[in-house]
Amino acid sequence: MAIEVDVMKKVPVREQEPAVRAKNFSEVCLGYDQEEAMAEATRCINCKNARCIQGCPVSINIPAFIQEVKEGRIAEAYKVISESSALPAVCGRVCPQESQCEGQCIRGIKGEPLSIGKLERFVADWARENGIQPAPAKEKNGKKVAVIGSGPAGLTCAGDLAKMGYDVTIFEALHKAGGVLVYGIPEFRLPKEAVVEKEIENVKALGVKIETDVIIGKSITIDELFDEEGFDAVFIGSGAGLPKFMGIPGENANGVFSANEYLTRSNLMKAFDESSATPIMRCKKVAVVGGGNVAMDAARTALRLGAEVHVVYRRSEAELPARVEEVHHAKEEGIIFDLLTNPVEILEDEKGWVCGIRCIRMELGEPDESGRRRPVEVPGSEFVIDVDAVIMSLGTSPNPLISSTTKGLEIDKRRCIVAQEENGQTSKEGVYAGGDAVTGAATVILAMGAGKSAAKGIHEFLNR
Repeated sequence: MAIEVDVMKKVPVREQEPAVRAKNFSEVCLGYDQEEAMAEATRCINCKNARCIQGCPVSINIPAFIQEVKEGRIAEAYKVISESSALPAVCGRVCPQESQCEGQCIRGIKGEPLSIGKLERFVADWARENGIQPAPAKEKNGKKVAVIGSGPAGLTCAGDLAKMGYDVTIFEALHKAGGVLVYGIPEFRLPKEAVVEKEIENVKALGVKIETDVIIGKSITIDELFDEEGFDAVFIGSGAGLPKFMGIPGENANGVFSANEYLTRSNLMKAFDESSATPIMRCKKVAVVGGGNVAMDAARTALRLGAEVHVVYRRSEAELPARVEEVHHAKEEGIIFDLLTNPVEILEDEKGWVCGIRCIRMELGEPDESGRRRPVEVPGSEFVIDVDAVIMSLGTSPNPLISSTTKGLEIDKRRCIVAQEENGQTSKEGVYAGGDAVTGAATVILAMGAGKSAAKGIHEFLNR
């Protein structure tokens, strides 16, 4: 039976029921099958001026791949996507399409935009399940490039350079490749074995080598990569893994985590398994401070580990920086949102363990420099939430190890590497940078866009 399509509305996508998924780590969204994908693709009106491409940081030819889906040529659709993206199965799951490609979709003016992300995911998953590989790399050109970090920026830069014929080696500090895709994003949003590892294998199939357990600035410096290892250029895509805290009393109590640590231990080290080497504490009631995507990931992970979870955020729901889909899923699963609420102290018991978080009510005042209304404390409104753990999700900054061990590498006041936006060039000749190491914590697709721009910049530099 053919699917009836309402051109004004997206073809619904199947998901696990909230009550079921809140107790497991399996993927929440089940994606389209081919019939559903082809039906959704028929909603595309093939705009002459395709604004969706302009909204994509890696400039995928969206109308072209959707046309192939519409006609049932899924392998051809994958070929179109692969020309621009090294990680389509990842992007189809975690990109904020609503503010990028889908946010520009003409269909969205009077109805719902095309479900571009879900279509990209379908194509990438279909290609993987049917053994379709990206186009092979060009013949090696004899030039070597080192890529620092195997997250989305590094993988994209490495993949693009390998396609051009460069001999590329990625150096990863952790024992497993993938960066934030492996340690930061939970399994229920981004499956590691079925998706991330397969995408990395596709990059390696282009000839990219990956060396793990190599800490640049400690194991070897950037200057040594040039002088002793013979690399012709270096790309820094080391991310931003240094967590930020509020500086309030009690932050050193037992049971206070950064979201970075909490998610890394759960996602990468499988600490949710009590038989693991360092099992994570099982909490009864958790407060997650912050309102971004990482805060949602930490909250939904804690929920799956059996806790009642409160998201504590100092602004209103309208200002939540997390994706609307993630907030919606969190609410469906039973996460409690304490909005217009700001922590002022973490309480601890006589043994030094967290026993509560003292908060104050907020109201929104005049806009600040970001354009959002500034939260202002309401006098006399303090109250306590009884919790046995607090997860701080206030953003991250780059680790200063690389910048402090590299001569001539300029950083800004946030300790981010200064790099040109158009090509990633830094103050040091032959060294390029992109992603969170330059911008501070941002999205996967923006990091990929930066890696893509830097690959082009490196190619131009090595062919002057």
